[in-house]
Amino acid sequence: MPHASGGVRVETQTTIMRDEKQHRLYPPLLAAARELRQPQTPAEVKLWARLRDRQLDGLKIRRQHPIDRFIIDFYCAEAKLCIEIDGDSHADQVEYDQARTEYLHERGYTVIRFTNHEVWHQLDAVLQSISDECRRLTPTSH
Repeated sequence: MPHASGGVRVETQTTIMRDEKQHRLYPPLLAAARELRQPQTPAEVKLWARLRDRQLDGLKIRRQHPIDRFIIDFYCAEAKLCIEIDGDSHADQVEYDQARTEYLHERGYTVIRFTNHEVWHQLDAVLQSISDECRRLTPTSH
């Protein structure tokens, strides 16, 4: 992109607003999140078809959302809810998933996990669980 000085301006960080504070995203993490949006697993595609465009209780859900050094499958910022879909590969990384969940919990996020099987065979129950968690976690404006 041309810069006023005639040179080329290079973006080195992306700034987002979260909880009224600015956060800088590490560019390689942001790029990785964008890449992961393309080759979704079949279970992620199925769930995303029901979460996108505020279809679930009007909730804004993002997919492949970066938080610190992690990329979350689906995320509801209003509730600080991380939604993870675990495929067969997660059986080999139980300790990693536990450490990741603990790291996110320590920073005020809630993590819920579903298996591919649950998404495929119990989608309505998965959606109800997501809705219930968001309602439980979202501050009311009374």
